[in-house]
Amino acid sequence: MAHDARLVSLRDIPAATQEILTAYLDSRLPEIKAIGAPVTEAAESLRDFVLGGGKRIRPLYGWAGFLGAHNPVETGSGAEDPQAVLQAISALELIQACALIHDDIIDASDTRRGAPTVHRRMERHHRASAWRGESAHFGRSVATLVGDLALSWADDMLHDAGLSEAAMTRAREPWRAMRTEVIGGQLLDITVEATASEDIALAEAVNRFKTAAYTIERPLHLGAAIGGASPEVIRAFRRYGHDVGIAFQLRDDVLGVFGDPEVTGKPAGDDLREGKRTVLLALALAATDRQDPAAAEELRRGVGSPLDERQLARLTEIIAASGAQDEVERRIASLVASGVAHLEVEEISPEVRTALNGLAIRSTARRK
Repeated sequence: MAHDARLVSLRDIPAATQEILTAYLDSRLPEIKAIGAPVTEAAESLRDFVLGGGKRIRPLYGWAGFLGAHNPVETGSGAEDPQAVLQAISALELIQACALIHDDIIDASDTRRGAPTVHRRMERHHRASAWRGESAHFGRSVATLVGDLALSWADDMLHDAGLSEAAMTRAREPWRAMRTEVIGGQLLDITVEATASEDIALAEAVNRFKTAAYTIERPLHLGAAIGGASPEVIRAFRRYGHDVGIAFQLRDDVLGVFGDPEVTGKPAGDDLREGKRTVLLALALAATDRQDPAAAEELRRGVGSPLDERQLARLTEIIAASGAQDEVERRIASLVASGVAHLEVEEISPEVRTALNGLAIRSTARRK
């Protein structure tokens, strides 16, 4: 049964998003079945992936942006239908699905959220079916197209949500920018890894465009634009999103090295094995060059190689001894403080300000 969107609070957005995504993905299966069984299997793998986990941070921020657009639910006959807004911001989860599926292919990751990644699942299906060709290639190929399907359906979901023509016009800028930014950020990430860059500014640019923009800044911008927020409110939300979004990724960098796999759902030290050129790593290398050059070279040689548990523990130990983690924690705290300070705008209600303050803390103090 559909939610009464007017009564949905921020704490209920994850459940509302799950319900909307379930209904939407189920509604697309009949047209897929008409194409053929292999396509149905691929679409069902997308459905399972989208509905099988996730914190729904992006719809949370999208709804916060809508509510922050000067009480948009109560602005009279010109107000947007909140149920349509809920569907529009739920489409952000399909952008997220595309990004994660493709990211896992690029990183050759085996698990996501404690389960096999989509390309590994498809690879195993090929192998179990004793089909011709290379199973790994089949898995990557199918997963690439599943990610493309998610991106395509995200557009469909937004455009079919039932927003007014004026709201769709306002939504166009953040939606277009977000899709370009996340793809551009991924391209930056690949290049930074390939060149083994130790440039902190480049690592920060990856954080900004690969994660921060489409996780917090643009969802807030999208929701606020749909609600008809003023340029001043949108500017405040974007500045908050920029700072808190980067803090969110810095927390992810820490978890990628020091996180508990039982909590994160990914193997410990995955970022080191994959050669992720994070801010944490760049800071650790810079500090270790000064403190212990031999250890710095050991860290450089090891990152991006197939590390055994002993080698992984050694690299983790070097990073811990460098003091880089403490510096990242200071940066996270500073970014959260500056992000929240951007919300001191008269048009933003105390309720929305308080909610975004809480979301900033939850997003950046997480353990997974």
